Order: sequence, then C-alpha cells, then structure tokens
Amino acid sequence: MSSRQTDALDRLWPVYGLDVPERPGTPVDLAGLFGRRAPLVLEIGSGMGDTTAEMAAADPDRDYLAVEVHTPGIANLLDLVDRHGLRNVRVAQGDALDLVAGLAEASLDAVHVFFPDPWPKSRHHKRRIIQPAHVALLRSRLAPGGTLHCATDWAEYAEAMRQTLDADPGLVDAYDGFAPRPTHRPVTKFERRALRAGRPIFDLIHRRP
Repeated sequence: MSSRQTDALDRLWPVYGLDVPERPGTPVDLAGLFGRRAPLVLEIGSGMGDTTAEMAAADPDRDYLAVEVHTPGIANLLDLVDRHGLRNVRVAQGDALDLVAGLAEASLDAVHVFFPDPWPKSRHHKRRIIQPAHVALLRSRLAPGGTLHCATDWAEYAEAMRQTLDADPGLVDAYDGFAPRPTHRPVTKFERRALRAGRPIFDLIHRRP
C-alpha cells in the first residue's frame, strides 16, 4: 500500500469501517452505521473502490456499503472517501454472504456484483458468488422494486449467471436477457483492459417485483 492509503486506513477505518462479524447472520445496525435512514446499495467485491466512490458521489441520496476482503482495496476506497468528502459510503471487510445474512429482509435498494472472480475451472464453480442459494439470499434482502445488477467480462460465467438469475422465482429480468450497458456504472480500469483484450462486457439486471 502507498503511504497515503496506509494513512487513510489508520485514520478512517474507525470512522467508516465495519468488520464482518465472525458469526454469520449477526444483525447489522444500518441506521447506526450511516447515521441516517436512506435507501442502501450493497457493493459486493468493491476492488480498489473507484466504481463505488464514483457512483456514491453521483448518488448522495442513497447510502453505499462496500464489502471487500483485500486490505489495499479497502484502504484505497477509504482514501477516495476522504478526498472526495463522501459521507454516504461505509466499507466492510470480510465475507459478503456472512454480512448479507445479518441484514434485515427487504433492507436493500440494490445489490451490485461487478466483475466477480469467474472461477473458470469447473471444479471451482462452487466458489462463484452467483449461484442459486446465494441469489436467493441476496433477493430476500432486496426491497420490492430493488435490483440485483451483475457484470462480467467472462462469457461462460455471464451465461451461467443469466440462467441462475432467470431461474430464481422471486426475480424478474428487467431486459429479457443481457442489459445494455448502464450509464450509471462507471468504466473501470479493469473493464478497459478487458475491452482492449477483445472481451465483451455483459450486464444483467434483475428486479424483485
């Protein structure tokens, strides 16, 4: 980590950070965490945080809870929060599904799963975040009208995601297939690299009626 990121982690983690409880399903006090009640977006796997910070800055009426496991990405997001004066972002470190299990049902306005690890080898598919049991849990935390938005540059995973999301009885495909690229999702460095390498980007947006 850079010295700036290390400093941000030291100073800002006590203010904006949340350790995912070791016991899955431990309740999370969202109003206490953000100091207000507002529609909440859950960002699963926020990486270096650039996308989360940009979306939160453009969307101040909603709160953003980013979940990441890697400390450098968390530190970078905290630095972005500080530099841009964002007050609607909190950062959790740990297993996203353990955190989701502790959220109240219908408490989320949206869930974003952008460019998750595709785990391309067949024997590793069970590690993928988008699979039936996980989708059912995420959907149960969406408020009516809430959206589950996934994006990937891995074609096989995109098709597997589509089939899994379409099979969930409590979700409706907002676009009857892959969605056009939403303007509200920033283009990241990772996405630019994928496009330069000739890999198309797939977006899927499903809604809880």
